[in-house]
Amino acid sequence: MTQTMSQRLLLNALGKLVRRGSLTIVTASGERVVLGDGGLPRASIRFTDHAGERALLLDPELQFGELFMNARLLVEEGTVYDVLELLLRDARQVDPGVSVRVLDKIRYSMRRVLQNNRPTRAQANVAHHYDLGDALYDLFLDADRQYSCAYFEHPGQSLEEAQLAKKRHITAKLLVEPGQRVLDIGCGWGGLARYLAAVTDAGEITGITLSQEQIATATRLKNDERLEYRLEDYRSTPGPFERIVSVGMFEHVGVGFHDAFFEKCRDLLTDDGVMLLHFIGKCNVPDFNHPWVEKYIFPGGHLASLSEVTASIERSGLIVTDLEILRLHYARTLSIWRERFMARREEAKAMYDERFCKMWEFYLSMAEAAFRFEDVAVFQFQLAKRQENVPLTRDYMSARKEELSRREATVPGLVPRPVTVH
Repeated sequence: MTQTMSQRLLLNALGKLVRRGSLTIVTASGERVVLGDGGLPRASIRFTDHAGERALLLDPELQFGELFMNARLLVEEGTVYDVLELLLRDARQVDPGVSVRVLDKIRYSMRRVLQNNRPTRAQANVAHHYDLGDALYDLFLDADRQYSCAYFEHPGQSLEEAQLAKKRHITAKLLVEPGQRVLDIGCGWGGLARYLAAVTDAGEITGITLSQEQIATATRLKNDERLEYRLEDYRSTPGPFERIVSVGMFEHVGVGFHDAFFEKCRDLLTDDGVMLLHFIGKCNVPDFNHPWVEKYIFPGGHLASLSEVTASIERSGLIVTDLEILRLHYARTLSIWRERFMARREEAKAMYDERFCKMWEFYLSMAEAAFRFEDVAVFQFQLAKRQENVPLTRDYMSARKEELSRREATVPGLVPRPVTVH
């Protein structure tokens, strides 16, 4: 069977990536080609048209997800995650092709345009993802709807236990003292703020978000008079606060607004204040947002590199008092989310359609693969205005976590029951 030029080039490019495991490719012409060393994982994909093959060759980052969600690239053995593992786990050793390098330069130059997250656009971007309906997120998140990286303290820990551990870990670093005012920037459905109210002696606890549906749920679940939730852009928030926490929101700030974000946090924070910033970032050089993610999942999003973030922090006048890098915790979190979503896929299909389900399967699979095989991690920055605002050593974290655990045990329903997916 004669191969077209694009088929030869595509098979050659994929052959360089798949070194371990086995990936069978069925071309649009019906030819079967097996790549790899025959080991695990094993997966098989089939192209339904020649145009799809050419599209993947020229722009793999955008087109792989599009072809999958539009059923032009079919996974006939294994899962799309298996395919991504085969393609990504040895990809660092392979130089990208000319067309990919050219697109990378163009996309890098467009970062500030695509991430022009002024208030009205920022709210539209948030609505695109977070206002899809609480029922969707209930398919795979824990009961508290923690839509960020869990903290797995030991093997076999359930998602519910690990999400509680994440809140405990963050709260220990936040060093909340009695009566202090706390701001949660990007509070989601309000779970962390409710945890702070349950286990600390904080004063007012304010959560802000740009999601209409999240603020409605957070307000409905409000269970303490110290809690206040507001639909509000961080740039409009009045202060001051002794403590500021932000989990999974900084990814939506945009590269052109890093300085403004940290300057605002500095202005909101009291002189004796402490801030804890938890976000997904890149462990290598500054880059652009993934084009498929930008188009379908998180418009205006950005995974900042350490060099980008620390430079903005330095310019703001804040001091980095602690930095922790959580490497594979999010890969495990995403694996559980993907397992739960797939177990209830038919429910998601009833809410939306087959294409939506394929899009979310690819999103969760690609994100997990990125944390396992690419330079993506979660950073936790502890920030302050003065070096003496936090203890000299990290020993306080263990002591505070022990005290928080004791308090958790006294709050009915706070320690969750694990959920098992069959």
